[in-house]
Amino acid sequence: MAVDQAKPGATAAGAESAEALGAGLEAVGYLPSDTVSLVSYLAIQMGKPVLVEGPAGVGKTELAKALARHTGRELVRLQCYEGLDEAKALYEWNYKKQLLRIQTGAAGDGQATDQWDSVSDNIFSEEFLLERPLLHAIASSDPVVLLIDEIDRTAHEFEALLLEILSDFQVSIPELGRIEARTHPIVLLTSNDSRELTEALKRRCLYLWLDYPAPERELEIVRLHVPELDEQVAKRLVEIVRMVRELDVKKPPSIAESIDWARTLLLLGAKQIDRETFEQTLSIIVKHRTDLDLVAERVGVKLADRGAGPAGA
Repeated sequence: MAVDQAKPGATAAGAESAEALGAGLEAVGYLPSDTVSLVSYLAIQMGKPVLVEGPAGVGKTELAKALARHTGRELVRLQCYEGLDEAKALYEWNYKKQLLRIQTGAAGDGQATDQWDSVSDNIFSEEFLLERPLLHAIASSDPVVLLIDEIDRTAHEFEALLLEILSDFQVSIPELGRIEARTHPIVLLTSNDSRELTEALKRRCLYLWLDYPAPERELEIVRLHVPELDEQVAKRLVEIVRMVRELDVKKPPSIAESIDWARTLLLLGAKQIDRETFEQTLSIIVKHRTDLDLVAERVGVKLADRGAGPAGA
């Protein structure tokens, strides 16, 4: 079964230019850099997937969500994990429904062969097909944003499964034939860079590296999401988060955790971040037991000395 494939380059709403797309993303709560806006714009115009790599918690998944909100598209998310296979990612047959159809069509009057020929023709039809995220994104009549999240958690064999989809936006099902995209999805693949991805996969994608933002940019992000927080407290928060990230911790604080900490300080009515406030709320940004001790000792000592600012500590 093949349908007319949407042409790449069809302009999505609010994506007439990189600047317009950046403004649109900011309007829905995502503060993109110029590079993020440009690569996202090119992906839409060129009909190319984007491979977004970077450490955990820098906004890779949130970018896909923001694109969906801004363009008004459904977000179709495939969360990757070790052992993910075709049946969970692409499609599988509804075996129980097929069996029921065979049983109801069975003949007891010596015409079993004719009945089986009739039944076997229609149990492999769309009625008996269970769509998983990849097929749903391809077969959807409305344009979607397809997020393939943490692709580096899967095996190389799964990347091979994606090549046809990412190259031609189509899926081949032996029993049905080729299913081509009705509309052109915006596709983002995210990776925490835990393993090297294949060259074949990278060749089919535009590339975007996201890292922890500069302090000035992170302050803008915090202010965007928690505008009620005192300006000086917000600045101090960003400085402290940066100090924590520079330590040898198992998990550096993500941008989302910076925002959570800002909301926590606002709820507590904190007028400053002294050592007591820091230690009380430390678990908002530090999530490993050994990291708690390290951060409390190294950063807490600096906060105890009010005369020493973060830059000079």
